[in-house]
Amino acid sequence: MNSTQPFRFGVVASQAPTGAAWLDHARHIERLGFDTLVMPDSIAHGLSVLPMLAAAATATTRLHLGTYVLANDFRHPVLVAKDATTLAVLSDGRFELGIGAGHPGTGPDNAMLGRTFDQPGVRVSRLAESVGIIRRLLDGETVTTTGEHYTTTDAHVVPYGTQPHHVPLLIGAGGTRMLTLAGRHADTVALGIPLDADADTAGKLVERVRDAERSRPVPAGAPAGAPGASPTPAPVELNVNLMAVGDAVPRYLADRIDPTALAASGALSVVTGSPQDMADQLRDRRERLGISYLVVSEELVDAFTPVLGILAGE
Repeated sequence: MNSTQPFRFGVVASQAPTGAAWLDHARHIERLGFDTLVMPDSIAHGLSVLPMLAAAATATTRLHLGTYVLANDFRHPVLVAKDATTLAVLSDGRFELGIGAGHPGTGPDNAMLGRTFDQPGVRVSRLAESVGIIRRLLDGETVTTTGEHYTTTDAHVVPYGTQPHHVPLLIGAGGTRMLTLAGRHADTVALGIPLDADADTAGKLVERVRDAERSRPVPAGAPAGAPGASPTPAPVELNVNLMAVGDAVPRYLADRIDPTALAASGALSVVTGSPQDMADQLRDRRERLGISYLVVSEELVDAFTPVLGILAGE
């Protein structure tokens, strides 16, 4: 299933020495023409994602802002929905909620909270339950539910007299159950592919998403008057985080990957050559796999901006 969705491009950021520097950075990313500014979720590293995005919302007018991605175990789904609703209001509908089941790197963060880092199957089941609650709350429903992991009683997060903004949902997924969950419920799936994954490997993940998408429930429509809402959603958007742009590699990966070798093996985590070559590679991946949303580390912004200039609006 090929996608005709337009390209979108984002920047992943997590650090800022001062508040003024962070706001300047957000405005700079917007001026360059990127579509999104997204942040990872960590207790030990970087600054706190939700207040940082709220601040960026006040400094920008067009740029979409998102979590990439929230660790589901850190917060109750009612609180996630409340924060997402608030950020959607502060940004005038520019907030995108990314969420995932957590990866091994979040284990120490769980320990800080006094929580065990459960086996993947448990974490995925908990996320599935959480996503169901969050989506209903974001759409303005009052939710009472008793599940295996969460209980809510008359939960509602949209203030009286406020029409809910539609909040797109991104789910990070790599395993079979996660890809199925994401394909059935997400607006965007962030494909968790290995650094050396080629088109054949990624294609198998994409097909799982598309299979799940074909079986997703028929939407009942968004709440009346919700800005940007549509009863007929677009095809699920596919996202990949680029780890190298030409010779440019984030510092944390500098001694771990060889972008030239990865490119030679056909890895989708890199683009190489001239800006036009890179643009052609991304066009080919969109045509073959439907991948239309690419994000890069803030350290790769300068290397990627010429590619953005070629593909913007396509």
